[in-house]
Amino acid sequence: MTVPRIGVVIVTMGTRPRELEALLASVAKQDVPAARIVLVGNATPLDDVPIEVLGTTGVPGAPIVTKMPLTVNLGCPGGRNAALRLLCDSDDVDVVVELDDDGLLVATDVFREVGRLFAADPALGIAGFRVADEHGITERRWVPRLRAGDPMRGGPVTAFLGGGHALSVPMLRQIGLWPAEFFFGHEESDLAWRALDAGWEVRYVPSLVLRHPRTSPARHATHYRFTARNRVWLARRRLPAALVPVYLGVWIALAMLRMRSLGGLRAWWGGFAEGCRTSPGPRAPMRWRTVWRMTRLGRPPIL
Repeated sequence: MTVPRIGVVIVTMGTRPRELEALLASVAKQDVPAARIVLVGNATPLDDVPIEVLGTTGVPGAPIVTKMPLTVNLGCPGGRNAALRLLCDSDDVDVVVELDDDGLLVATDVFREVGRLFAADPALGIAGFRVADEHGITERRWVPRLRAGDPMRGGPVTAFLGGGHALSVPMLRQIGLWPAEFFFGHEESDLAWRALDAGWEVRYVPSLVLRHPRTSPARHATHYRFTARNRVWLARRRLPAALVPVYLGVWIALAMLRMRSLGGLRAWWGGFAEGCRTSPGPRAPMRWRTVWRMTRLGRPPIL
């Protein structure tokens, strides 16, 4: 069994220097080193990032480390795409691990386990990590299934968390990269739905842990706008026509039940209108066979 070669992608805006340094140190401590590491700066020069902790490029066994400072902020999916194009065009990476810059690998065998999973199952396209806070607690919203009471129950799912995951390079070459136009929010759903429609497996692996501070997604000023806009885009891009109004109707109802601020309400409806009047990009709806597959996995693509 050939052990897959691991690439690592980390995107940063340069606003979390201490967290990023700790993350890089946890990457360096992995007992199976990455073959390549790409650090992307979204509108930040990366001059002060201490990549020396990752090892010296050129030394046998050390990863090839690439700094990729971008002059503009492309958002999380756009920044990741810049690194993925580099890695997918190379011949020395089989699986890419993507990590939030304020995350932390608490175990030293994460890359070893990722390699084992992908080597054992050629159909595995995406392995989602379990995200836990500073106290080891996994919030319900961090479990990628509807019945989220037991965060330690792994297996095939229809979604994954963007904070920590591993992607098959052959899968990316087949289905394409992140939807950069989303900028922030629901890009994981677009990628997961395309992977499932192409026959790949998405698996939640709770033994792969990324520690991440407990935060609210609403901390981002654009959260409500992007959430609504990107849901509309997602439906218009990926769902059969008959399911588009059902999906949007369900999420309108849920959003209104959960909304707690007038400002958030205005931003949400503004984003919804934006999603309806602007182009979502190329439309490639999933097959009904994929709808049925997702339903059997416990999450039909209307929730």
